[in-house]
Amino acid sequence: MFYRTDLNDHGLPHDPFKAIVSPRPIAWVSTLNPDGSANLAPYSFFNAFNDTPPMVAFSAGTKKIGLDETKDSLVNAREQGEFTANIVSNVLAQQMNISTNHFPAGVDEFEKSGLTKAAGETVKCPFVSNAPAALECKLWKILELPGGNYHMVIGEVTGIHIREDLIKEGRYDTAGAQHLARLGYRDYARVDSLFELNRPDD
Repeated sequence: MFYRTDLNDHGLPHDPFKAIVSPRPIAWVSTLNPDGSANLAPYSFFNAFNDTPPMVAFSAGTKKIGLDETKDSLVNAREQGEFTANIVSNVLAQQMNISTNHFPAGVDEFEKSGLTKAAGETVKCPFVSNAPAALECKLWKILELPGGNYHMVIGEVTGIHIREDLIKEGRYDTAGAQHLARLGYRDYARVDSLFELNRPDD
């Protein structure tokens, strides 16, 4: 089949785009609200885009309820100039799902999800203490994407937390961390097995 994205004439019950571009890592973004309380929300439009310096970005849309307000993570990152991208593991799937609720502004999703905060080193916002890894970021730029409903929040990674039990023989144990990935629709997957490929010219 073929369909035009401007017409969205695929004829399917649900748009397949997000299922095709998968698996996608999830950034569990922690920020500080204006009153100093913590905010935590997951974003599956997320990835790394550079390694020197390390850069990551997530895309935040407008709320689908009430007034056309922007997401707290976007507002907080803009105002505070920082955020932390916590990596979601399979064992944290339910807590991550709880944090997707549309809580009123100022509600602490760490508390609602039963999570423990840990203090940041290079940023003021806390991170999820038992996340496999967390990337502390200073805001670099916010780009408004076409259509005006989404913004890409780009940050430079200034500090990285890694759980000690996930460092094996000098390497980050990705399979042991069991990262959670978004597949589209209501589908998720966990990374629990790996294989290596050497480049032909190695």
